[in-house]
Amino acid sequence: MKMFTVPMRLLTAVVIDEAADTVKKRLLSLGLLDFIKISHFTPEQTAKLSNEPISADFHLYSTYRQRLETLFNQAGFTHPATESLDPSKVEEVKINGVKDFVETISDDLSQIREEQKQISQLRIRYEELYRYLHEQKMHYVDIRLGKPEKFDTDTLEGRLANLSHILITADEKEYILLTLQRDRQQINPLMETLNWIEKSQQKQQQEVITLLKEELQKRLLNLDEQNLAIKNKIKERILKDENQMRQIWSNLKLQELLGQISNNFSRTRNTTLFSGWVIASESDLVEKTIREATNNSCVIEWTDAKEMPREQIPVAVEDVKILRPFQKLVDNYSIPEYGTINPTPFVALAYMAMFGLMFADAVQGIIIFLIGIIGTRYFKNRQVDKQPLISGDMYNLFIYLGLASFVSGVIFGSYFGFPLFKPLWFNYHEAVVGHEVTGRNVYSILKITIWFGIIIIGLGLVLNWINLIRKKDYFHLVMDKNGLIGGTVFGGGIYAAFYFVGTGYKSLPSTPFLLLFFGFPLLLLLGKIPLERYLKKKRGETIERKSIPALIMDVILEWIVEVLEIFSGFLANTLSFMRVAGLGIAHVSLMTAFMQMADMTGTVGSVFILIIGNALVIALEGLSAGIQALRLNYYEFFTKYFTGRGLSYNPITLRQNAGKNINLRNKAI
Repeated sequence: MKMFTVPMRLLTAVVIDEAADTVKKRLLSLGLLDFIKISHFTPEQTAKLSNEPISADFHLYSTYRQRLETLFNQAGFTHPATESLDPSKVEEVKINGVKDFVETISDDLSQIREEQKQISQLRIRYEELYRYLHEQKMHYVDIRLGKPEKFDTDTLEGRLANLSHILITADEKEYILLTLQRDRQQINPLMETLNWIEKSQQKQQQEVITLLKEELQKRLLNLDEQNLAIKNKIKERILKDENQMRQIWSNLKLQELLGQISNNFSRTRNTTLFSGWVIASESDLVEKTIREATNNSCVIEWTDAKEMPREQIPVAVEDVKILRPFQKLVDNYSIPEYGTINPTPFVALAYMAMFGLMFADAVQGIIIFLIGIIGTRYFKNRQVDKQPLISGDMYNLFIYLGLASFVSGVIFGSYFGFPLFKPLWFNYHEAVVGHEVTGRNVYSILKITIWFGIIIIGLGLVLNWINLIRKKDYFHLVMDKNGLIGGTVFGGGIYAAFYFVGTGYKSLPSTPFLLLFFGFPLLLLLGKIPLERYLKKKRGETIERKSIPALIMDVILEWIVEVLEIFSGFLANTLSFMRVAGLGIAHVSLMTAFMQMADMTGTVGSVFILIIGNALVIALEGLSAGIQALRLNYYEFFTKYFTGRGLSYNPITLRQNAGKNINLRNKAI
């Protein structure tokens, strides 16, 4: 795996007009060029260029493509995979014909959907009536036994059509009418109009309710059958024109993508120009493709990324399958700068170590691991219509976190909170409750997490120094709070703190040590503002003119702020890792509490309590540990070296989910 972001090269090409369309199609098939507008010409040259003409109907391509996708979804179908599209077979889109075609299918489906809507509304009414009867909430319903004298039952049904009701025959002379109490104000006048006669010899209420429930069940079943039939009608309607729909969708999608490429093309009278970023290792392939498409009637120029401003270069990192869950965590935060370290492998190690220290239990770790395995198997090759509560990427992360918990559980001897096997290091649970025979206690755990925090922060500083060296930013390498000055103070502070504790809180290191690690770096920090102004002036940048007293005041105030940030910042960052110990201790405390509760009950009760307790611990403590591990990575680790000012590499391609994460060993070309 590459430690740094993937090297890039800038392509600028000029091709003859006759070959421009072929070039577009070949570049789309290749899917490696992140296009940019031509901008590195002089104003006189730029004035001679014109934009590539775009179809007047281009803005409608996306609209009707999305409408086709909606129609596919209504029938439970999926649109063609973009990877299967062939740009060389793209056809001209006659937008009026597409519009008529889509509208015809939409109108047909609208009629079917309206019928489905009516069935759904009727089903909701029946479900409400049945629920009240089934739950015996009789105060919500109104049951009448009788017969209308003036009109027949069809008239009654018509008058009640907009209300929740059911009318059934009890015998030849009697009817049972079920309505809702909330509709009584509308029902009572209607009953008077129809001259509804209540029968004096009423049936037993329970018998009436049974009849109504049976009838409602029949009607609900019938509505389900009708609804299924409607769904089949929708599928049949889509199937009727499915092939043509897929062909139109494919052409619209290709025209969209080709239009996006065209939007980045510029023209002279006889030639077409375009420019874009390419992964350096793929530059030969891109150049070969363009030359073949134009029969070598082209001019191609490559610009090395070193000659361009870093902030204009898109960033791509190598896609390593086993690290994808952690790559998602990095992507959610931001994009690294071009040419800097890819943080993904470091995040993977730090995140798993943090989680393991906070959730150290081997058996619970296996459960999390199995949840991850089952979840990934469930999502594999499965079309998900709605965004699930837990995504497939999250299940992949569970696999790693489960392994981290298992390893830490073995190290600390925890199996469902019980010391079933001898720990490789020491018994974490016994240390928390104060029974560890090796003399370990809560302070031992706090010390471990403090050292862990020191290692993480120190690693962040080292990564920052590497990035600054690669960027040749030697000023910030030396003078920044996360540079060598800050690192020196941090290292000196660690030694001084442990020395002070080791002497029983009685003395600090020697004066020469304090001068070397604190006095000299902080004195050097006084020169930050004057040196920064000098370097800006040397580069020709405009600097604010200030008087000597004002400049001295700025230097002093800036120095005070920097010193406070260095000392308070590093102290707070280091102590923040005590939350790792806090979550680990809380985990032990909860398991201990559930075990004590189980001891106070019988065999069956204790098993039940332990099962529920472990489930709660896995859900709640696991969530807390995951969130805290993420927070420590984002706010304690990333802030030391990760600026997040990168520009995402987004080539126009047929591949889904293509972008800054590039599989350099298995390219889907």
